[in-house]
Amino acid sequence: MSTNKVAFITGGASGMGLAVATVLSKRGNWTLHLVDLNVDAGAKAASDLLNAHFYKTNVTSYALLSSAFENTFKISGRIDFVFANAGIVERDNFYAKYGNSEIPPEPNQLSIDINLKAVVNTSYLALHYFWRSPHKGRDAALVMTASCGGLYPSQFCPMYSAAKAGIIHFACSIAYSYHANDGIRTYSICPGTVRTNLMTGEEWKSFLEEYFAPISSIVDSVLMLVDGGDMTDAYGTKVLADKAYGLAVEINAQSSISETGCRGAIKIWRR
Repeated sequence: MSTNKVAFITGGASGMGLAVATVLSKRGNWTLHLVDLNVDAGAKAASDLLNAHFYKTNVTSYALLSSAFENTFKISGRIDFVFANAGIVERDNFYAKYGNSEIPPEPNQLSIDINLKAVVNTSYLALHYFWRSPHKGRDAALVMTASCGGLYPSQFCPMYSAAKAGIIHFACSIAYSYHANDGIRTYSICPGTVRTNLMTGEEWKSFLEEYFAPISSIVDSVLMLVDGGDMTDAYGTKVLADKAYGLAVEINAQSSISETGCRGAIKIWRR
């Protein structure tokens, strides 16, 4: 059984997942279990980071996702932090017209499958493995990646926006029971525009540079939630430790530093 704390991170081979894993690795007292579909990136991350393991996993498959959790538990004997972070962008045109076709083709809902349904399954499995851990869930942290698109409607990606809104409300809906019954702290993060590998360099050129949220802001915010304790956002909203769960944390590009040390403007929402 690991004496380190143990993190399980979906979408852990790149972007925000890898960035959080990298900082946890540098702390030296964490064992990392990274879940991703990209074998090359996952193998590199596991090789580069201290105490890291990688599982090739399609998070839309409950069998594969649950197997990754079980393998994590067999190796480490505990899980302290689950980052339900895997996601994709919506690329299909929801508003496409199909002429005189009587029945249009079924819409591609992979965005909902990955961005919402896989997060629900990850959260469901997190509860089970937190409870099986020596701490029985006490002070474990579950963080789900939502989006500002879940707070504010995004007309160009309606299914993505719906999925991310679903995460926010799902996280808040389970927060009381997870905390009251097992001491698990549950959160969603709502980043603004973050430059990751979900889009190509050419696609990112259509976004104004001043609107990008630094990935360091995402990492700082996630680690604030993992560490727990009293929290203060960039607008002076304070949440005491005993109430610091069930929060949605909006993260945007404004350059300020909160009392927690988080760079960029973060706003705590109590839904």
